[in-house]
Amino acid sequence: MKHFKLSEFDSPDLPGSGELMDDTFLQMFDKARDIAGVPFIVTSGYRTPQHNQLVGGVDSSAHTKGYAADISCRDSKSRYNIVNSLQVAGFTRIGIASTFIHCDNDPEKPQEVIWVY
Repeated sequence: MKHFKLSEFDSPDLPGSGELMDDTFLQMFDKARDIAGVPFIVTSGYRTPQHNQLVGGVDSSAHTKGYAADISCRDSKSRYNIVNSLQVAGFTRIGIASTFIHCDNDPEKPQEVIWVY
């Protein structure tokens, strides 16, 4: 990857778990970062089932399968830029919150969806 270290995707309770991220996801994510032209601060990548439960994630979370990441975002212009770059890179599953943007490419979930938290 050009812009990230696998450790940026580690579950806080399992060092080295960033290696469990899906390769296709990482390629798309790196491409989105290239398109955006601004740093992506990953606030959540891979999650162990225990950590996922601790943070209130759903049982079928794409994070627990290495298909998802959350990016810190606190202003409208950055939010637009990040969401746009994710879409151009091929992501069709995007969640928008006031402080982060979620993206995933979980093949077992509905595609072409954007939701808000």
